[in-house]
Amino acid sequence: MSDPSFTSAAAPFTAEGVNYHLRIGPGDVAPTVLLPGDPARVALISAGWDSYREAGSNREFVTHTGELDGVPLSAISTGIGNPAMATVVESLARLGPHTLLRVGTTGCIQRGIALGDLVIARGAVRLDGATRAYVRPEYPAAAHPEAVIALVQACEELGYPYHVGITASTDSWYLGQGRPGHRDYFPSFARTVLPDMQAAGVLNFEMEASALLTVAGLYGLRAGAIFAVVANRVEDTFQVSGVDRAVAAANRAAVLLAEMDRQKEAAGVAYWHPGLLPRAGAGEGPAG
Repeated sequence: MSDPSFTSAAAPFTAEGVNYHLRIGPGDVAPTVLLPGDPARVALISAGWDSYREAGSNREFVTHTGELDGVPLSAISTGIGNPAMATVVESLARLGPHTLLRVGTTGCIQRGIALGDLVIARGAVRLDGATRAYVRPEYPAAAHPEAVIALVQACEELGYPYHVGITASTDSWYLGQGRPGHRDYFPSFARTVLPDMQAAGVLNFEMEASALLTVAGLYGLRAGAIFAVVANRVEDTFQVSGVDRAVAAANRAAVLLAEMDRQKEAAGVAYWHPGLLPRAGAGEGPAG
């Protein structure tokens, strides 16, 4: 089967709106999108929904679209790294979604965080190159406060151990995060990354959040990120655990964000705040 015809080299979409990289169109993606890196994690996310279909598959980008508790959702894998994430966010910004939640894995760099715990980013240190193509380095990679609140509430409801703070987002898993390369290649500038971030109180290293939060911020999209801790740099331990928790928390947060949107619309306000919750004894209780 031949590839579809794309209308422009500057913005590669077909006349029907199908994107070149993701191979999905406006009707294939929900307003809220969960963004794991691993394509296999898309199926793990959609397994928790009430229904879903595969809407697209191209390269590392697998898309499932469905519904959970009446809320339309999509999950799209981004592959590894900030450049790939920037491409996905750029594509989605043109396809219509308004909320993007990264569901990732991470390595913690502070004491008091265990393997399997969850980390919720309220911002990211931009140790990447992709976002420099978009805006000067002083521009913050900040999570949307509603996304942070929803992810925190989801973890509280589900009883998961979690931490909220700043992540450092890199383009390199090895030297970019202060690990030596092959044959102990370890230049002096790479040796300072880990202790510098630890001194600054950064909680963890990962590889996609800065592009998500920066590009989403530039385009007025609501974005957040939650990570399962699979590496502990303080104790030098590594175990893939907590991914199921991150998935469940992100799915629940997506439903909570939809409820926040309904509350904002009913109140005629632009931003959610706790005052929008129904008061005890005045009808239904708080959402969730």
